[in-house]
Amino acid sequence: MERIRVGIIGQGRSGRDIHRHLLESLPKLMERFDVVAVADPIAERCKGVEKGANPNCKIYKSHKELLQDKNIELVINASRSHRHAAFTIEALNAGFNVLCEKPFAATVAEFDEVMEAAKKNNRFVAAFQQSRFRSVFTKTREIIKSGVLGRIIQVKIFYNGFFRRWDWQTIQGMAAGNLRNTGPHPLDQALQFYGDGEADPEQIICFMDRANVSGDAEDHVKLILAGKGHPTIDMEASASNAYNPYCYQVYGTQGSLAADANTVTWKYFRPEEAGKIDLSIAPLEDANRLPVYCADPTILYYEEKYTNPANLSEFDYMGELYYLELYEALRNGKKMQVQLSHVRRQIAVMEECHRQNPFERFVEVDCD
Repeated sequence: MERIRVGIIGQGRSGRDIHRHLLESLPKLMERFDVVAVADPIAERCKGVEKGANPNCKIYKSHKELLQDKNIELVINASRSHRHAAFTIEALNAGFNVLCEKPFAATVAEFDEVMEAAKKNNRFVAAFQQSRFRSVFTKTREIIKSGVLGRIIQVKIFYNGFFRRWDWQTIQGMAAGNLRNTGPHPLDQALQFYGDGEADPEQIICFMDRANVSGDAEDHVKLILAGKGHPTIDMEASASNAYNPYCYQVYGTQGSLAADANTVTWKYFRPEEAGKIDLSIAPLEDANRLPVYCADPTILYYEEKYTNPANLSEFDYMGELYYLELYEALRNGKKMQVQLSHVRRQIAVMEECHRQNPFERFVEVDCD
């Protein structure tokens, strides 16, 4: 099996603690990928690469130095968010294939510039959105598509917590804020629930707030996606909710579903067993002509439960599945589940959310 030679731009929480961790610790990924170079201006973050899977891994001080290394086949762009589009374009123009961290771009215009560079240089580019492989998400979609819940009326998605932030992920000028940082994961899933990622929402209603951040970007997002013939999607990505019993809730005409981080539970009835109900204009009453509540005591409900059987942590489980698919895409031309058209649609929704919620920019940063 020919391994893909990888160079990683950035050795922060993504480049070092996600990508290097996955590629240098999971056996299936170590068989398929070889980290041959890393780049970061902070030397301490590059320490230990020689102790990894490749003792000859090269260390560079900047992404420009790394892009001179023609031994690299795939560049992982784990730079800070406001540099994602620019660095990806540089890597594509230098002749590399690129995997870019989220957010893939800050605007649709930036996204289109990246695609133009990929096309011009005939290079492969992908967005690292591993949450598409979250076990409870894939199980929830499987149950929805089985039809057991009937027509889906609404889906709620919760990516919440309670925390304060004071880092660069709270600065608008660095393409940060909760919608661009956490948001790409639940938004990708939201668009899958809405229309398999292939439909533009007819209505986008978003409320954002700054609650416990030091910067000028949002840390609370409430997003509604709606359209004729589609379920209503209610998505939250908030830093102001310490109580999070669920990740997903699904409302259907034949049943409902609730999922937490590790389990999915769904309850439903079978229409063929429930029988027909006839509309009654007359008041409902019992044998003694006393009023009764409109209820269906004879209906038989079924309840099922799924528990994630993965022997890896959920974090590693998602990352492994994503990278295995990436390998097949690069080596064998197989189609990836996270299509770039899906990513463009996410970015368009995020742009509309920011248009609806303009916040004053009071933090000045040098983004060069």
